[in-house]
Amino acid sequence: MPLSPLTSSVQVLGAPGERHEEILTPEALEFIGRLDTAFADRRLEVLKERHRRAGHLAGGTPLDFPLATRALREDPHWRVAPPAPGLTDRRVEITGPPERRMAVNALNSGAKVWMADFEDATAPTWTNIVGGQLTLLDAIERRIDFTTPEGKEYRLGEQLATIMVRPRGWHLLEEHLEIDGRPLSASLVDFGLYFFHCAQRQIDAGHGPYFYLPKLENRYEARLWNDVFLLAQELLGIPRGTVRATVLIETITAAFEMEEILHELREHSAGLNAGRWDYLFSLIKTFGHRTDFQLPDRAKVTMTAPFMRAYTELLVRTCHRRGAQAIGGMAAHVPSRDAEANAAALAKVRLDKEREAEDGFDGSWVAHPGLVPVCREVFDGVLGERPNQLDRTREDVEITAADLLSVRRIAAPPTREGIRSNVAVALRYFDAWLRGSGAVALYGLMEDAATAEIARVQIWQWLRHDQADRSVVLDLLDAECAALDEENPRARVAEAREVFVNTALTPSLPAFFTPEAYTRHLVRRTENR
Repeated sequence: MPLSPLTSSVQVLGAPGERHEEILTPEALEFIGRLDTAFADRRLEVLKERHRRAGHLAGGTPLDFPLATRALREDPHWRVAPPAPGLTDRRVEITGPPERRMAVNALNSGAKVWMADFEDATAPTWTNIVGGQLTLLDAIERRIDFTTPEGKEYRLGEQLATIMVRPRGWHLLEEHLEIDGRPLSASLVDFGLYFFHCAQRQIDAGHGPYFYLPKLENRYEARLWNDVFLLAQELLGIPRGTVRATVLIETITAAFEMEEILHELREHSAGLNAGRWDYLFSLIKTFGHRTDFQLPDRAKVTMTAPFMRAYTELLVRTCHRRGAQAIGGMAAHVPSRDAEANAAALAKVRLDKEREAEDGFDGSWVAHPGLVPVCREVFDGVLGERPNQLDRTREDVEITAADLLSVRRIAAPPTREGIRSNVAVALRYFDAWLRGSGAVALYGLMEDAATAEIARVQIWQWLRHDQADRSVVLDLLDAECAALDEENPRARVAEAREVFVNTALTPSLPAFFTPEAYTRHLVRRTENR
């Protein structure tokens, strides 16, 4: 693609911090400025398409596999690129924010892959974003070792997980960086800074620049990412096809375009992942206006629900038919010091991973190093010495649009405990996010933005369809605010409550809570100047 000269340089509005100059070099800023300038208009186009399609679905347009790409789906011959170095065996993947302590633990965990998450597990404060890039650079350079003030040592071992990076979604902006008076795409900032500093370093280390792509809704968004990869490789002289990316199928519309998404990214594809929590959030957000899409309490929506089984089995079949790896969903349990509770949690994780391995998944996600052994043991039992099970093409699977949308089969009204749990989780997560933490252990689970999104959209849906009483929700909210204030004097209770009210109790449902919460970081930045 021909590039126009930049009309101005990227301006850094964020406060300077320790070693920020190592990441925000003039050359790196020039690079992300070129990416943003090249794709700013197309980014806006895909966001407009999201809004347009959401309106059509809300208006009653049926959701189905696209007719325009039927020939592509029926063509048996095309395949994605073979697995890249370091991504052949992905039987256990661990996820978490790119924070130094967590990075060392994840890289040493015994997992095959660590997904460094700038998206759902990171609250995008300026310190977290630039600090996360420094963490990745230091990890690749093996200079991340450190000792805490209490004397605890964190040191990298010899066998490390392969690094993959998840940038923020297309809908988000990085307000701390501007070009021509407008903020840059958060997706391109996260991708571009890592690619500029680490792509060649990863190639030299025997791997490559690998990514997870979140929140995609259709093939056009995959095409946009593919073109970003092509331009980034061209600008830095990286061979075409070196980038590899796994797409999270975590929106209901993307579930109907899995083949198309793989095809758009085929020379850069590293497969698909079953992003189960965001998938539920997307389902409710897309069809929350309909009475036949009312889910029960979050805890009662398991992966054995018929519509979730259809989604995961279709994902495995689609991937293996095209030579792509299928990665299973998150096990979010946090190991407990209570032996009985811990045994019960591990038993649930084991059952979940056994189902995935038996269904044909090539690996799966965990949120905590303590869950790596059980996940690895399960997949070891199925894979043995094989790196994956791409040979299981699952030709027995036949999934229809109705199968993917068969929510009514598990429909049930919420319980009071389910309402209270959602209020408690969303409120506490919003507070933690506002204070700079995007991955939070709550009630035995590692919660991130996706689970908080489910909690708040369920409240909205139940209120809309008179399955919950607004006064009851407000009473529960006040009670949880009081409890949170007592639990943590540093909690930003009033702000967290406002985020909840503004994103869960409004007549129309905001697409995401993050833009509402992000503005509060910006207000604090301005106030603290």
